[in-house]
Order: sequence, then C-alpha cells, then structure tokens
Amino acid sequence: MGSVKVPSVSLLYVFFLVCVGFEGINSTEGSGWLNGHATFYGSNQNPTTLGGACGYDNTVHAGFGVNTAAVSTTLFRGGEACGACYQLSCNHRLDPKWCLPHGVMTITATNLCPPNNNGGWCDPPYQHFDMSMPAFLRIARQGNEGIVPILYRRVSCKRRGGVRFTLKGQSNFNMVMISNVGGSGDAKAAWIRGSRTRTWIPMHRNWGANWQSGFDVRGQRLSFKLTLVDGKTLEFLNVVPSSWRFGQTFSSPNQFS
Repeated sequence: MGSVKVPSVSLLYVFFLVCVGFEGINSTEGSGWLNGHATFYGSNQNPTTLGGACGYDNTVHAGFGVNTAAVSTTLFRGGEACGACYQLSCNHRLDPKWCLPHGVMTITATNLCPPNNNGGWCDPPYQHFDMSMPAFLRIARQGNEGIVPILYRRVSCKRRGGVRFTLKGQSNFNMVMISNVGGSGDAKAAWIRGSRTRTWIPMHRNWGANWQSGFDVRGQRLSFKLTLVDGKTLEFLNVVPSSWRFGQTFSSPNQFS
C-alpha cells in the first residue's frame, strides 16, 4: 500500500476539529453517519492482492471484490475489523470541488492503514479509509492530493454464497482464514471441531482474519462455529471433508444475514 500524504491544513481547521470532535462534524443527525477522511491506493497497485494486515490471500477469492479499503488504527481494532462493511459518502458540503454530489460506496475493510506516529491521517484518533482506486472514484474525483472528507457508517455485509474457510498451517498447527462473512462481517470468536474430537475447541486470532488452534485435526471432517462482533453465532457443520489438504478452501451453505 502506498504512503498516505498528509495535506497542509490551516490552524483554524485543526482547531475546529479539536473543538467539535472527530466523529461529530456534519454527521447526519439520527442516521449513524460519522465523519472521517479517505485517500486511495496508488493506481499501479492491484487492489485484489491487498489483503495485507487482514491476511486475505486475494480479496476477490475472499469474496470481497475490489471495493475494499485499509482502515486507520482506530477503526482496525487490532484486526477485529477485518471483513466489516462500511458505507461511505464523500462530504460534498465540505468539499464540493472534489466530492461527487451523490456518490455512495460500500466497502469491506481488508487491511490496516499503517500509522506514522507523526500526526498522519492513519494515526489515532482519526477515522480514515485508504480505498482502492475503483471504489474511491465512485465517490470523489482524483485530486486535492488524493484526500477528501467523508461521512461513513457501519452497514450489514451482503455476500454471495456461504462463509469460506481456507485451511493453512501444518501438522498440529492449524490456521484457518475465514472470509466472505455476511452480517456484521467481523468475527469476534471462532471454534473448530473434528469428527473425532467431538467438543468445540476455541481458536485464537493469529492475525487479521486468520484463526489458529494447536490440535491435530488431520484426517477428520471439520466443523466450525463463529460469533460476530454483533453477537450473532452460527455453526458450520461438516463443511470440510476428511480428505482435506492444507491450502484448500471450502464454502459452507450457511451465511449470516
């Protein structure tokens, strides 16, 4: 991901941000919209490969397409935001020159916009989205050093097909990439169960969307249980056959609504 430029802003504007708060500026009252800013990946970067800090091997393979974004530290929440969906609208009232007047875009968080710890847009407490260029151009024109003010809100993820489980690791180190998750999209807890283990074994977040367990479940049918940040839980029974191999992806018929 390219570096995020920090534009020069007037001291008056900075003072205004501090006084009214980063989340409350011009938000649509009662609608859950919050304020932030957005930039875009470099035009020479392929957004389908930018799984980054979430660990998705390919955002198309993971079910998210190219409408993705890296989110700032505050939004990333240590990887818990991976797979979450946000609706973004360029704040035309604040920036009528570069914002498209009716541009609205739904994106999936698939990466971390790294902080520079020097007041950059991805440093806390900023709410920032570094978008793929195709997504960015749906809400704004390219210009103004590539940064625009936005309104954003969390929305439910609408996915095609079921939740996907990609098996990684080796021997007694099992790591599973969980993707194409509907509903709130962001996983809070995960469990695995083999056909010979019988009980649900808690998994731990390794990084991003990758969850691990230390049990050898080779040669067993695998089931999973997943709880999202919004509290909804689903079981995915016998979604992986006993003939599975590391590197394979299996899709469940079940999906969060």
